[in-house]
Amino acid sequence: QLQLKESGGGLVQPGGSLKLSCVASGSALDDYAIGWFRQAPGKEREGVSCASSRDATTWYDDSVKGRFTISRDNAKNTVYLQINSLKLEDTAVYYCAAEYADYCSGYGYYYQVWGQGTQVTVSS
Repeated sequence: QLQLKESGGGLVQPGGSLKLSCVASGSALDDYAIGWFRQAPGKEREGVSCASSRDATTWYDDSVKGRFTISRDNAKNTVYLQINSLKLEDTAVYYCAAEYADYCSGYGYYYQVWGQGTQVTVSS
């Protein structure tokens, strides 16, 4: 059974960068579409990026385009989210999610497997 674990979060100043990792165990990620989501205090969970399994298709929410980059290393069974030019409003718990499917989605209901999240705090 696929399990996901995120890491790489932390406290960073505005304008800084972080690289989040989502390591999978129990199954190979090759056939799974992956999504990254975040939830800020008092707000609903929102999708920020996803990567399909079939091809190189990726998606980014408008709020993160040009700053976030999703990538996957199937050999390491890991998906990454590179976050640059961090803003205060990026503060949230970030989650990765997986679905056994060709294509990804920015909607949380699409995914069956979720990690426990990693906290990203942007503060000066």
